[in-house]
Amino acid sequence: MSRSVFGKTAVAAALLASPMLSAPITGKLAAANADISLGVTSESTVAVKATLDRNLPLERFHERLSLRLSGGLLLLSSEKQDGNAALLLSPALRWTLAGDRSLFIEGGIGAAIFIKTRVESRELSTAFQFEDRLALGLPWADGEVSLALTHYSNAGIKRPNDGFETLMLGYRFPL
Repeated sequence: MSRSVFGKTAVAAALLASPMLSAPITGKLAAANADISLGVTSESTVAVKATLDRNLPLERFHERLSLRLSGGLLLLSSEKQDGNAALLLSPALRWTLAGDRSLFIEGGIGAAIFIKTRVESRELSTAFQFEDRLALGLPWADGEVSLALTHYSNAGIKRPNDGFETLMLGYRFPL
């Protein structure tokens, strides 16, 4: 993987974590948050995800709508071979069902760049993969807990296109 990709990811992470826009998760300004998720892939591989994100209100369109911009790292274990990892850029639209601190639904299409083009028995063909994500969550303690289903695929850019899924339970907390 090139230094350019790592450099751009570091700049994006620094912007996400910048204290200039920090506010509590329930605040009206963009909030800097960290998210740690643990789950499993469709290949029964253990998956761990760590991200930094910002939640930007979209009150102009609707008071319950916001945009979550996220970037981070996905780690995949493997019993048969070395594991895999990916850099993630994951925007998602969020619909909060009622008020700032209630049940929410998120969905988005992002991008991932994997170190290897293989996950267990799946041949990804390209390091670049699209990330389609649906999540359901709710406030818990000082943060939020969520359950997310994510599909990784190269959308037929190159064959074979053996995408895979992850099911992850995560906790997001303010920085």
